[in-house]
Amino acid sequence: MPLFMDVHNMEGGVSATDVAGAHARDVETQGKHGVDYKHYWVDEKAGKIFCLVEAPSAEAAIAVHREAHGLVADEIFEVSAG
Repeated sequence: MPLFMDVHNMEGGVSATDVAGAHARDVETQGKHGVDYKHYWVDEKAGKIFCLVEAPSAEAAIAVHREAHGLVADEIFEVSAG
């Protein structure tokens, strides 16, 4: 299954606690879309969130974010593990 990295740009910064809550909602929702959110990283001061997700398509990964909490990524890239 393809692997994707998505990037969220949050104006004004972001709280790691808030991101953890959003990720938990992603995990609760992902099964309906055949998606597996693997890991995420946060740069609180820069307002950057990076999510690594295994999904049948970028659209499926986006659908999970949209349904779970509405914070759709600004960019999404198909990546390969090295």
